[in-house]
Amino acid sequence: MVLGIVGEYNPFHNGHLYHILKSKEETKSDSVIVAMGGNFTQRGETSVVDKWVKAEMALANGADLVVEIPTIYATSSAENFADGAIKILNSMKIVDTISFGVENENLNKLNIIANILYEENKEYKELLDESLKKGISYPKAREEAIIKYLNDSSYKSILSEPNNILAIEYLKSLKKNKSNIKPISIKRKEVGHLSLDYIGEFASGTLIRNLIKQGKFNDIKRFMTPASYTILMEEIKDGHFVKDISIFENIVIYNLRRMNLEEIKNLPDVSEGLENLIKKASNSCNTIEEFINIVSSKRYTNTRIKRIMLYSLLGINKKDIEFSKKINPYIRVLGANRKGKELISQMVKENPKLKVITSVKKFMDKNTDRALRNMMNLDIRATNIYTIGYEKDSWSNLDYTKKIK
Repeated sequence: MVLGIVGEYNPFHNGHLYHILKSKEETKSDSVIVAMGGNFTQRGETSVVDKWVKAEMALANGADLVVEIPTIYATSSAENFADGAIKILNSMKIVDTISFGVENENLNKLNIIANILYEENKEYKELLDESLKKGISYPKAREEAIIKYLNDSSYKSILSEPNNILAIEYLKSLKKNKSNIKPISIKRKEVGHLSLDYIGEFASGTLIRNLIKQGKFNDIKRFMTPASYTILMEEIKDGHFVKDISIFENIVIYNLRRMNLEEIKNLPDVSEGLENLIKKASNSCNTIEEFINIVSSKRYTNTRIKRIMLYSLLGINKKDIEFSKKINPYIRVLGANRKGKELISQMVKENPKLKVITSVKKFMDKNTDRALRNMMNLDIRATNIYTIGYEKDSWSNLDYTKKIK
């Protein structure tokens, strides 16, 4: 049995290990494939360490094969993030089960919501339009419309949790892609996704990243596996880490000041004249914190604004997002153990036309698919920008030179 997991592992901690072990136990899987976000994240942030280091952590803690979710998906909305990951796992033709962490493990209720979003019938769409007219954010409007459609307020707690939202999107994408992969859910251990509290040896990635920013490295040791902690501290010692998106704030604000209104309007997630407020804010702010405080509102969440800033940093536009929805991404290998290499051979045997990338140079030299080349160019660009944030050794072109673990 082959188990698929989607994650960001930013960084890999005890909660992630619990998820892998519990998932393997419940599914009786003997192999684990992880589809993982890269150097920038779905919430408009940076990874603390680069994608190869995160892959090394995953392999040291139970994963057999780690593949990258291309940047265009990894930095997108929950819907496109989930769809990119599912398309990757589904195209392999060897994944039997996908497991995701949730705050509410009632898979039946999550499936009911996923069906509503997948089918998008007339009644639901009318309720959604009504809610959006109130000037609230899209996630809040969707939550309100679903509760009204089901006439059941018990769904409110389910729809307010970030991991539940992603789980719903995974389920929806499985339906959309007519996948035979069986989903299972694992309840998060002890603490919530964005919690700044901890219980015993479990803490959220949010708390761990905050402690890293504060330089409290000894405090994070209890929340990470020994292997992950050792790998992380080596990168920190070498100056190869990025504390958060504020490292790039000068570039972000410069980019937004340089861009004209039409270019800003063409950034994903920008709508309803938001480009005017973004332009005005960029001309009067010097920090990302100031910028977010001015632009975010009841309709536009902090996360959405941070993603927009990330799109401007990485040069992603609406056309790029639309392309990503229409195509199947490649399978970019970031790391594999012996069993993982056997899985690669197995998936290529199942699907000889599958684009499995172990060498970016070979892929770029030989591949003529323009959409996939553009996708890879964005991954390369993202890495080149990311390493500017290192304290030492700001290398470029790591996608060409980095050895697969």
